[in-house]
Amino acid sequence: MDGTNPSAPRGPRRLRRDAEANRQRTLQAAREVFADRGLGVNLDDIARHAGVGVATSYRLFGNKQALINELFEARVDALVVVAEQALTHDDPWEGFAGLATTLLEMMAADRGLREVVFSEVGGRPLVAQARRRLMPAIDAVMHRAQDAGRLRPDLAMTDLPLVFYMLSSVIQHTQPVSSAVWRRCLTIVLDGLHAGPRLTDMPVVALTNAEEEQIAGVNPASS
Repeated sequence: MDGTNPSAPRGPRRLRRDAEANRQRTLQAAREVFADRGLGVNLDDIARHAGVGVATSYRLFGNKQALINELFEARVDALVVVAEQALTHDDPWEGFAGLATTLLEMMAADRGLREVVFSEVGGRPLVAQARRRLMPAIDAVMHRAQDAGRLRPDLAMTDLPLVFYMLSSVIQHTQPVSSAVWRRCLTIVLDGLHAGPRLTDMPVVALTNAEEEQIAGVNPASS
């Protein structure tokens, strides 16, 4: 015994550690649930997935929007790093193509992220803030590839969100049938954006007629 009261300092430290552990469990659960099911889930669902009390989740985050905000900010941080790395790639075209691929890989893996970016779910201010951080870096990657003569010179910065929206729609509609066919569409788009006469091998096989009809909601038996 050293004459100190061991119970005085240990209680608060343990509570802080427990709270942080619960916070991290809730964040990880939210990542998984949002990515798989989208943003329509509620905080009760996330708490159950995390294995923490519903009241604990509300005490830590207040509401679901706070969770969305924090996770989306982390995603934007990761995207900024990817864009900055693309600027240092030895080949300006590969930097541009790699950035586009990584952006879409993140979209394909996270339904919640797609919903934040391409719908009203989660709030427009989040997207506006993300654009302010991301667009300058993406613009620099695009112009670097254009200055090198590798990217078509008439491509405008305002074209890129439309391209990503188009390909995100492909992801949304094809994932129940094929989780990778969007890469085929991306290859077609990138060949269209390339300044030179280059064709790239398709990374995955095309959909079958039956798969395409399933995606389109066509019932061959009724035709």
